Amino acid sequence: MRWEYESPEKKLFLADGKTVWFYVPYDHTVTKAPAKESSDWRTPLALLTGKVELSRLCSRVDLIEQKGVPATHVILRCLPKGEKKTPLPAQAESSSLAAGPPGEVDFTEVLLEMDKSSGELARIEIRQPGGIELEYRFGDWLEDIPLADDMFRFQVPVGVAVVDGAALSQGPG
Repeated sequence: MRWEYESPEKKLFLADGKTVWFYVPYDHTVTKAPAKESSDWRTPLALLTGKVELSRLCSRVDLIEQKGVPATHVILRCLPKGEKKTPLPAQAESSSLAAGPPGEVDFTEVLLEMDKSSGELARIEIRQPGGIELEYRFGDWLEDIPLADDMFRFQVPVGVAVVDGAALSQGPG
């Protein structure tokens, strides 16, 4: 998976199956962590690929209305199943959303905006405790396009510091 962010600043998030990389060119740093330990990408990716059962993640899914949404779209609201997990101090600043079993979610609701005619996902909005909101917008979907394999291999640029994300999440030990 490769996500290129344009705003508020350029960033690259790349998951190659074994490692996840989060590169912020402005900071001259890249955070590297084993994919199995990174929860930041799991739920959005699972929702995008249809690999998550909403009944496992959500106690309830409602059809809601929201201002500014095109008439051709619908909004589904997912309310969490299970108890919210209290993050460890080292994880408190992370914008993570676990796609693990009930009892390990850390969101108050997830909104899925979908195009009624095509079924394409237009937006995911993840609301977390403390007023934190993450929003992913999608458009101009293309399927089955040929892409070079090297787009999914991260090469650390010269002069960029590599931060061990696994060590950060474990805290002092």
